[in-house]
Amino acid sequence: MRLVVFGAGYVGLVTGTGLSDLGHEVLVYDINQAKIASLECGRIPIFEPGLADLVHRGQRAGRLHFSTGIEEPFDQADAYFIAVGTPPREDGSADLSAVQAAASSIRSIARKPAFVVVKSTVPVGTCDVVQEILSCSGLEVVSNPEFLKEGDAVNDFFRPDRLVIGAKSDRAHAFMRELYAPLQLCGDRLVATDPRSSELIKYAANAMLATRISFMNELSRLCHAADADIHSVRLGIGSDSRIGNRFLYAGPGYGGSCFPKDVQALVATGRSLGVELEVTAAAHRANEKQGAFVADQLEEALGTIAGRTIAIWGCAFKPDTDDIREAPALKLTEALVARGATVVAHDPEAGANYARHFDDLTGVHLAGSDYDALDGAHALVLLTEWRCYRAPNFSEIRMRMDASGGAPLVFDARNIWKAADVTRAGLRYRGIGVRGADPAVDARVDVSDLELPEAV
Repeated sequence: MRLVVFGAGYVGLVTGTGLSDLGHEVLVYDINQAKIASLECGRIPIFEPGLADLVHRGQRAGRLHFSTGIEEPFDQADAYFIAVGTPPREDGSADLSAVQAAASSIRSIARKPAFVVVKSTVPVGTCDVVQEILSCSGLEVVSNPEFLKEGDAVNDFFRPDRLVIGAKSDRAHAFMRELYAPLQLCGDRLVATDPRSSELIKYAANAMLATRISFMNELSRLCHAADADIHSVRLGIGSDSRIGNRFLYAGPGYGGSCFPKDVQALVATGRSLGVELEVTAAAHRANEKQGAFVADQLEEALGTIAGRTIAIWGCAFKPDTDDIREAPALKLTEALVARGATVVAHDPEAGANYARHFDDLTGVHLAGSDYDALDGAHALVLLTEWRCYRAPNFSEIRMRMDASGGAPLVFDARNIWKAADVTRAGLRYRGIGVRGADPAVDARVDVSDLELPEAV
C-alpha cells in the first residue's frame, strides 16, 4: 500500500517507520523543515531504542521517505495517517488545531478515495469533526489510537497488546485488518468498534493507569506518616489476582507526554458533556501533590534546602527516552531552586534537553557524568531508574559528596536501592514510603522484581 503519515513526531515517526518495515511505501510529512532535513540525512531527532536502525533500513529499501510537501504519487495514497500533537489548552482540553489543519490539507491533496486514519489522541467526537472537514471528498475517517510506550515503542508497534479500530463501515474495518495483517494478530487482540468508543478507549486506558500510580503514591505518603512500608503493601495487594502487580510502584509522580495531558483532557471532555469524572480528577490532583512531597521530604531530611547542592540522577520522565515533558526532574528542580538550592543533574540521554529547558535559570547545572554530578553535593536524588543507576558504587558516592555536616543523604525516589547497602557505605537513606535501613524489609525486596515504568 501507499501511505502518508502527517507528523514526524514521536507517534508519526514510529508509525511511519514501522509501516514501511511491513512492506508499505510510506511518506512521513511534516512542516518542520529542519526535522525533515535531519531525517533525510538519517539523523533521528528522538532517542528510541531500535528506531534508527528501522529508519535507515526503510530508506535503503526505498520504502520510507520524508518531505515537507506531498506530491505524486503520494497524492494518490491508499490512506493518510494523522499523527500530530494535541497539546493541552489552559483549561486542560485538547487543542485540535493541528488535527483539523491536517484534515484540511488531506482534503486538498487527495486525488482518489482513501481512508484517513486518526492516530493522534483525540477527545470523543473528533473523528466526526474530521469527517465534516473532509465533506464529500470520498475520504472516510477511521480511529486507530496508538499505544506506544516510550522506550519500547518499536516492540509495541510490532507486538501490540491490542489493536483498536474504530470505523463506521465494514469496508474500513476490512482495510485496516489488511493493513496490519503482517503483524499476524489473533482475533482477541483486534478490537473492532465505532470511532467514538475507539477514541474513548485510549483516554480510558491512560486514566486507569495514571489512577493506579496516583493511588500508590498516596499510599506511600500514608506509609510515611504511619511508619509502614510501601514495598510490603505493594507485594501484599499485588498478589491479589484481581489487582495484579503492574503499575504498583510508588515514585515522584508520573510525567511524560501522555498521562498528564490525557488525564486532564478526559476530565475536560466529561465536563463538556455534563459528567464530572471525579476519580480521574483526583488522580491528577494526587500526582501534583507527589512532586511537592519529594521536595518537602528533602527539606525535612536536610534541615534546610537553602544554600545546599542537590544532585539529581535522571532527567527524563522514564528510562530509555530523552523525553523530559512533565518529568518529575523539571518540577523538583524548579522547587529546589525556588528554595535556594543549587541543582546539578545527569541523565544518559535527556541531559541536553534538560539543560536547554533551564538555560535561563541560575543555579541549575548539567554534569558530564553521573559521579561528577555528586562532587560537593549534600544530597543525591534518584528520579529516573536508568539501568546505569541501578547498581552504583555507594562508597564512591560517599567519597564524592559533602560530608562536612554528617552523612550525606541519598533520596531514592524510585525505591530501587536497598537501604542497608546505602547506609553501609556511610550514607543516609530515604525512599518514598519506606522505613529506611530495615533488614527485614530489605530481605523481601528483590530489585530485579522492579519493572521499568511504562507510559502509553
